[in-house]
Amino acid sequence: MEGKLMAIPFLFTIFFTLHLTVTTSDSPQYQTLTIQPLPQLPQSLSWLTANELEQQQSTPSNTLTVQLQHVDLLSSSSFNATPNALFKLRLQRDALRVKSLSLLAALSAAPAKDFSSSIISGLAQGSGEYFTRIGIGTPPKYLYLVLDTGSDILWIQCLPCAKCYSQSDPVFDPSKSSTFATLSCDSALCRQLDSPGCNNHNKCLYQVSYGDGSFTIGEFSTETLKFRKTSINSVAFGCGHDNEGLFTGAAGLLGLGKGKLSFPGQVGKRFGQKFSYCLVDRTGSAKPSYIVFGESAITRNAIFTPLLTNPKLSTFYYVELIGISVGGTKVPVITPELFKLDAEGNGGVIVDSGTSVTRLTQPGYVAVRDAFRSGTKDLIRAPDFSLFDTCFDLSGKAKVKVPTVVLHFAGADVALPAANYMIPVNVEGGYCFGFAGANNGLSIIGNIQQQGFWVVFDLVGNRLGFVPRGCSY
Repeated sequence: MEGKLMAIPFLFTIFFTLHLTVTTSDSPQYQTLTIQPLPQLPQSLSWLTANELEQQQSTPSNTLTVQLQHVDLLSSSSFNATPNALFKLRLQRDALRVKSLSLLAALSAAPAKDFSSSIISGLAQGSGEYFTRIGIGTPPKYLYLVLDTGSDILWIQCLPCAKCYSQSDPVFDPSKSSTFATLSCDSALCRQLDSPGCNNHNKCLYQVSYGDGSFTIGEFSTETLKFRKTSINSVAFGCGHDNEGLFTGAAGLLGLGKGKLSFPGQVGKRFGQKFSYCLVDRTGSAKPSYIVFGESAITRNAIFTPLLTNPKLSTFYYVELIGISVGGTKVPVITPELFKLDAEGNGGVIVDSGTSVTRLTQPGYVAVRDAFRSGTKDLIRAPDFSLFDTCFDLSGKAKVKVPTVVLHFAGADVALPAANYMIPVNVEGGYCFGFAGANNGLSIIGNIQQQGFWVVFDLVGNRLGFVPRGCSY
């Protein structure tokens, strides 16, 4: 299968921090939701070919842009699954991922003697929701990689395989790349691993474990990555020879976490330590999603909130959620203390690309849900669906009015479009309120609520921004 990437123009912009305030008296109480059930047929997967990539215009040396696709497109191409079945699988993946993220957060907050020595990623089941296609090695071999802001390590399956799961592309053969190099056990990069290993030939070994028991083990190495016409040399990655579990389709993972070994952590200085992505709704749009590295990742109309630091866990992107408004009124139960990240690393709110449904700590979720129910009494209720306990039968309707929802972060108020919290769950017109409760202290802003926003990660300014202007670039 030949790889495709979308060529788009590049913009260099001057940026500043814009603080928006929302007063409950002037806030709209309702907005219109256009009814779009799950599509009857899954969308097709398409990319530019490698030859077409070579014909594209050169991009600025300090900017990278690649196209993203939702993992359901890869699943539907491989298994011919129905939209209803794909959505149910998405929720199953989501539950496992949230369990893994919560486990990692809990382990980080535990006393040192109880801390797991292995790296535990948020990518439960290898199920990060969006993936891209980039070149690995020299000459480059184009492979599907899942993007994950909840992981730091970049890894792919490599020959020879002690055990490799099925992927869409041929497994990468490092012996056929002139730029592949293994790292020694005493190298600085190897020492940055949480639990580095060493074989009899002094080669550095890595292991990434997942919450469901899946794992990848292999040599920690360096290789050249190619994004369109831009090549990045000597990127540290895991060359996995034993990869077991419920992974599907993609060749590996591109870790976008906040740690030093993530892709932004390694190449950040070259690209200004800035990146952004915009995720489109895979159920209602044929438009592509994008991720941009470099100064072009930030635009002047971004609104920013500070990134918080968890002293026990460097991977996650923590933000301060101080309130939520429903129907133009702030929910009284939602206070900064409810989502506080304490000094031991407990609690807090993270923004995550691989979790679909936003999870709020249980008291907060119940309060927001009840406020939303109060504003939707005229809609026909439907039975609960999977993790959703507030669902509606909107079959036969073209449009309905639903209460507005605004997330109040420190310094930034993000008003969500109706489609970001009233989501279709089947092809018949069933919709559910797209939030869920968390039974532990960690709250997660998922990618359904991020859809249509450029989400900006400014690691120099230690801030995270939102640009509510759609995914055009």
